[in-house]
Amino acid sequence: MRICMVSDFFYPSIGGVEEHVYNLSQMLLALGHKVVVLTHAYGDCTGIRHMTHGLKVYYLPIKVCYNQCILPTAVCNVPMLRAVLLREQVDVVHGHSAFSALAHEALIVGALLGLKTVFTDHSLFGFADLSAALTNKLLEITLSMVNHAICVSHIGKENTVLRARVAKHRVSVIPNAVDTALFTPDPAQRPVNGVINIVVASRLVYRKGIDLLAGVIPRFKNTPNIKFIIVGDGPKRDLLEEIREKTNMQDRVEILGAVEHAQVRDVLVRGHIFVNTSLTEAYCMAIVEAASCGLQVVSTSVGGIPEVLPNSLILLAEPDIEAIYSAILVAIDRHRKITPASSSTPNGNISQKTARARRKRLKKSAKTVPSISAISPNEARSSQMEPVLCPHRCNELVETLYNWEDVAQRTVKVYDRVLKERAFTLSELIYAVYQCGAWFLAFLVVGHFTLLLLERWRPRSRIEVAFESRRQRS
Repeated sequence: MRICMVSDFFYPSIGGVEEHVYNLSQMLLALGHKVVVLTHAYGDCTGIRHMTHGLKVYYLPIKVCYNQCILPTAVCNVPMLRAVLLREQVDVVHGHSAFSALAHEALIVGALLGLKTVFTDHSLFGFADLSAALTNKLLEITLSMVNHAICVSHIGKENTVLRARVAKHRVSVIPNAVDTALFTPDPAQRPVNGVINIVVASRLVYRKGIDLLAGVIPRFKNTPNIKFIIVGDGPKRDLLEEIREKTNMQDRVEILGAVEHAQVRDVLVRGHIFVNTSLTEAYCMAIVEAASCGLQVVSTSVGGIPEVLPNSLILLAEPDIEAIYSAILVAIDRHRKITPASSSTPNGNISQKTARARRKRLKKSAKTVPSISAISPNEARSSQMEPVLCPHRCNELVETLYNWEDVAQRTVKVYDRVLKERAFTLSELIYAVYQCGAWFLAFLVVGHFTLLLLERWRPRSRIEVAFESRRQRS
């Protein structure tokens, strides 16, 4: 099978969509499929590049318009997209992210060429503001021409079905995954002087609930041995720095700024507790990576987050300062109770007898943990929650839940399903777009006639087939 992954977001840019596209492509290559990635140029990174295991990436010479996305047009990029899809003899065009204009254009061109198309939606969107309305309308038009859609959570599927008006049977749920071999625990990196590190790794923007975090931090001003490590950058960084100055917590709030994804694990293993304050989230890779590194996870109960981790690995709280503060207190109490000084050997390691006793308690206490939304601070301190799992056990559990091999196999089933379907006829595409609005037919008509002109100017038979290496042929 020949698959073309298309998105504006890919390496050298760093983010959740970029990680998903890269890791899924690598696993599909390992399963014996041919994969090419289509994205726009990043600075000097243009042309055709080859990455690990022969992954071919087309960095198209298209100018970026806003937020790493190209300007959507109905004509300008059609010749390049057509040439790549025909040159690589693509069977399935797979677009990623509703924000990616390049993905939308490639899916439309693929549908007009008679190829099978799949789209993965990675985010949740609202319905009220202007940007969400425009994005939803564009997504509605694209999905009306796409064979199948994939969402990373069930709440994400409901959101996509509602805002894009697509039938439920045409949407599947396939979660993200994490490389548990990369995000491994290392308790030796944690402080041994009784300090508890609380890690936050997020873009510092409003949607990530940084205002909530700014309200939580001052509450630990008079709590000794609590330190915050904040990874990320964005417009809300000034707010956190202001809070740090006002509370005189310069030595207890460390703001590292933007960190490459390969270095995130080195920061996570320094922590005991991971805090996520997002106001909306379809999946949230950060909490899975933190759990894989053995951290207790405290997160707001929004979007698809309650679906992601089992209750033994996460404490959920309403998106409220008091609730998040209470949940963090619970996590601190759990950590202090499960690592008492008396249960350690002189070198700080837990004795085998104590470890066996804890494993026994963990098996007996595998019950669900309630949400922290209604727990007051006093109740949180005194509540008897189940003990947190040991870091290495957390990593093993995350590995069983989320791995890229499982994600790739489930994605291949979607590909097999759409390949059995017949291609959309032009009349069906026109009718589908007309249902979204008669004005949008102009984009489809312009794209269609552009392809007709290209077919007469440079027929498919004259397009040279891409060279395949011995590894790709095998």
